[in-house]
Amino acid sequence: MPSQEELFEAVDALLEGAPTLPPPAERARLREAAGVSQAKLAQALKSTPQTVKNWENGRSEPRPPRLQAYLRLLEGWAERYPASAVVPVPAPQTFTSATQQPAPAAPATEPVTAVATVAAAVAEPAPAPAPAPAAGPSVASRRPVRKAAPQAPADPRYPHGPLAVLDGDGTAYGVDGIVLDCPATTVAQLVEWTLKESGLGAAQLNRNGKDSDPLVVLTEAAAVKLGLPERLEGPEARRNLRLPDDHPVVRQLARAKWKLTQRGFGPWPRIYRPAAAGQRQCVQLAVLSWDALDERSWPGVSGMEPADIARVLGTYASRVLTPRGSTAVSGLELMTALRPPTRAVKNDQGVWESGYNPGSLGTEPMDPAPPEAPSEHPVAQGWTGGFLDEEAYQWVREVDLLSDEECLLPYAVGLDINTAFLAASARLVVGLSGPDHFHGPRFNKKIPGSWLVDLSGIELDPRLPSPFTPSGRRPEGPAWYQTHTLAYAQELGYEVQPVEAYLRRETGAYLDPWHDRLKTAYVDTLADLGVTAELDDRQFLAAMEQHKDVDPAIAAVLAAVKATVKGGVGKLRERPQGRHYRDGERWPALERPTWRPDIRAAVISKARVNMHRKMANVAKATGRYPLGVLSDCVVYASPGPSPLDFLPYTTSGKPLPGSFRLGPTPGAAKVEGVQEMAWAVDLMEKGLNPARHIKGGDAVLDEGE
Repeated sequence: MPSQEELFEAVDALLEGAPTLPPPAERARLREAAGVSQAKLAQALKSTPQTVKNWENGRSEPRPPRLQAYLRLLEGWAERYPASAVVPVPAPQTFTSATQQPAPAAPATEPVTAVATVAAAVAEPAPAPAPAPAAGPSVASRRPVRKAAPQAPADPRYPHGPLAVLDGDGTAYGVDGIVLDCPATTVAQLVEWTLKESGLGAAQLNRNGKDSDPLVVLTEAAAVKLGLPERLEGPEARRNLRLPDDHPVVRQLARAKWKLTQRGFGPWPRIYRPAAAGQRQCVQLAVLSWDALDERSWPGVSGMEPADIARVLGTYASRVLTPRGSTAVSGLELMTALRPPTRAVKNDQGVWESGYNPGSLGTEPMDPAPPEAPSEHPVAQGWTGGFLDEEAYQWVREVDLLSDEECLLPYAVGLDINTAFLAASARLVVGLSGPDHFHGPRFNKKIPGSWLVDLSGIELDPRLPSPFTPSGRRPEGPAWYQTHTLAYAQELGYEVQPVEAYLRRETGAYLDPWHDRLKTAYVDTLADLGVTAELDDRQFLAAMEQHKDVDPAIAAVLAAVKATVKGGVGKLRERPQGRHYRDGERWPALERPTWRPDIRAAVISKARVNMHRKMANVAKATGRYPLGVLSDCVVYASPGPSPLDFLPYTTSGKPLPGSFRLGPTPGAAKVEGVQEMAWAVDLMEKGLNPARHIKGGDAVLDEGE
């Protein structure tokens, strides 16, 4: 027989337990008595109507901090709308759950301001209960939720934004502080919940395009809860890792009639069913513990709290698009989202059908001309006519071309061009059709393509890199060049006489909307970090020194935007992957219309020409020549530690037209790094490029190139 003391201890333990709710039917009665719809209650509690419905039919229960707010609201309603004598209502302080356990009121540790806000949102004005004094750290203070950057008005079809980050306790954190309850315990259930109850998704970026699939990001705890391994390991390179076909989660999805794309269940699995009645059924997942958010593209994000991860990804989604994989994949997907390959057209019988969307790349893959292809490509097998080599600069000046005056200067200052490839894509005319072969054509700078020309006779100042080769060395004979490279040769006053060419008859500025959206994303994100176009050059440099510390979450968005530009351009010429590939075989990337090495070559050619033009104008105005160039970074000897100490300005204080100008827009420059001039000379004497190391590390290795 238990003693009275033991019974009292057991009762006290129950009283100290978590807050409990009235039975589901009573919850529904109280809400209806108050004249509040499920949708309105869901809006006030930052949840979904389906979730409220689940609470009222007993399928699921709310979790903290929403639990305490919901309980507080029900208590208030119970005081105002007591049940009839037939159905007694427990007193406000003694609500019971389905198990009929007594429970106290909401703990005093909950933030009463949030509860009061909920009550005000769902009921007419009434005296509020006296708030209990806070007794300790609240849920909100333990898991800080920072306000997301301003978002576009929510699409009514997707009231909870484009994505959510799911934690192990079933809490899904969305944009703008939205918190949802996810009852799923398997991946198949998660997909069903996402499509039917979550309210996640985003509208198309182009009227001819498709809506963005909802994205659910899984924390490590959520992944394990859903039956996934903590880490994804195997003999393949990390980007090729995926669950084996016989893994229980993969079999579970197959039994539920869900399919995986060809890339399988890896860090970014896409799970779908064939569209039914015109309704797309597809969910994108991202597994954080499988390195879905690469540290180089999303610095620090994977270690953030779930709510802050949602803020970062939500801001990126609103400014770029809902992530669909790596930033490189997202950069490529953005091109198609903004220039969909098809649109609705009426046929001769007046019936709507899918047709080609002018200005797009269409739906069919297109093989390049042999000189435009990488050597592994089937069209390049047996080709002996040379290859297009339009790549970014990797050049260092010969050390014996340094003057004594340069060597005595105290500093080496590196300038970096903001999103140089993005700037080069503006108003860039590229080919939209397949290549046609011509012999002895007349050069026309308005026609995109590849031309075989001998530029080896052109002699330029060796203190500048040659604009015609990525190595910066003088061409040694006939070679293939993209149109922009030859147009610059003409600009410099040299005659261009092609021997043959592969040209495209249909052309257009395919990348213009891509450029415009990413430019806006880049400028707006920098502005959030305090770097705006209104700053003068000194203010700009000062703001750039501290912009990464202003808000680490937004700084991560900026890094992701830059990686999206660079990776998207790189994906246009994606090489084969995997240990078992053999030259001459086709690889998956070749089957997409956006595999276009000629467009990549056009972007890089224009970017390299732009860089050379600026360096030539600086040399002409000041007599200063670069020490080295790596892609979009150039290093100069300087009398001071700032670019203001050597860049040319007009008498009115404006940057010299045609030279480098400082600023936050694509194509403008910022400081990449500052070192002692002696350090730079030492590297150059070893044949090393100071532009590669001016930031303090190794730019090539740090970027993963």
